[in-house]
Amino acid sequence: MLVIVDLDDTLCNTWEAGKKTLLKVIMYALRRRKFRLIKYFLFREYRKLENFDRYHTMDVNDIIREVLTRIYPGIQSEEVEEITSLVEKEFFSRLRLYPDALPFLRALRKMGARVVLVTDSSSEWQRKKLKMLGIEGFFDDVIISGETGYSKLTPHNFKLAVSKFGDDKVYVVGDRDETDMAGAKAIGAVGILVRRGYFRGRPSKNADYVVHDLFEALEVIRNARGDKN
Repeated sequence: MLVIVDLDDTLCNTWEAGKKTLLKVIMYALRRRKFRLIKYFLFREYRKLENFDRYHTMDVNDIIREVLTRIYPGIQSEEVEEITSLVEKEFFSRLRLYPDALPFLRALRKMGARVVLVTDSSSEWQRKKLKMLGIEGFFDDVIISGETGYSKLTPHNFKLAVSKFGDDKVYVVGDRDETDMAGAKAIGAVGILVRRGYFRGRPSKNADYVVHDLFEALEVIRNARGDKN
């Protein structure tokens, strides 16, 4: 059995940590009277980045630099670095595993599953998350879009996981329908959508199962296997 798992908002509270970080950035912008930056966040203009493939492979700091220079073409590099440092410090101080993440990963190991993490963003940010969260050792492989050059908006990284650890039964567990669940469908896997985080309220078109947490996701896998415990 192969289980492909997402990281952000599936195993850890990325959006919750991000929202609190965003408030810190808005407070910074208020002090500096950077009202265009405040407008960018208040009007959720960052949502325009969701479906651009390249942003899913970029480092977060590089995305911030690009956004800032677009809003303020003459912004000083020192101020850009000050903001990126603020974001990184605040975000990682708030990043936590969900309470069900470790029980879920341990149960998969106990079941003898191969577990592959497939995640978007840069190598530096995602591997820093894994190290801080202490879950590096739970995965047979870690596939990061910033390392392969392909985001989860395409099925490439899901196919890569299957090519490495092919199995007759494959599950994909993640929080976003357009990436995780579409990827599951592309490789003929069972897609289990976890309703939480940034994409919680979005409609699902590709998932085979929709659950509220990883305990429910685990039950789906156990029931499909016919496990009694």
